[in-house]
Amino acid sequence: MKIYTIGFTKKTAEQFFETLRASGANRLVDVRLNNVSQLAGFAKKQDLAYFLRRICGMDYVHLPALAPTQDILDEYKKQKGDWQIYEQGFLNLMRERRIEETVSRDMLADSCLLCSEDKPHHCHRRLVAEYLKEHWNDVDICHLG
Repeated sequence: MKIYTIGFTKKTAEQFFETLRASGANRLVDVRLNNVSQLAGFAKKQDLAYFLRRICGMDYVHLPALAPTQDILDEYKKQKGDWQIYEQGFLNLMRERRIEETVSRDMLADSCLLCSEDKPHHCHRRLVAEYLKEHWNDVDICHLG
């Protein structure tokens, strides 16, 4: 099973959609808590679903079960929190939610996890992919950017 990840910031729409189209992913799984902000540009929920279908022939799914809570997000973003604390809090949340049991493997197979961060290093999409790899074993992770 392959799970791709991508962020949309610091990318033009052309770079973003061409990268997705060339990836081989069949679905974009939006793991953002907030996906309707005007700051998201071409990556607002309704626009993104349309563009994915028309440009890439991909499905779009919003899966907030794979997003941090507002409290965890605010502590890190607004309070300029420590990444290690954010990471531990989010890993605990995934364990509490038992995402390895509650999220469909079929939905994530050959799908791409979307978040806003341009790189996966300090982004929860990487943590989701790594957590699932640890629990499902047969996961190959490919970060598209």
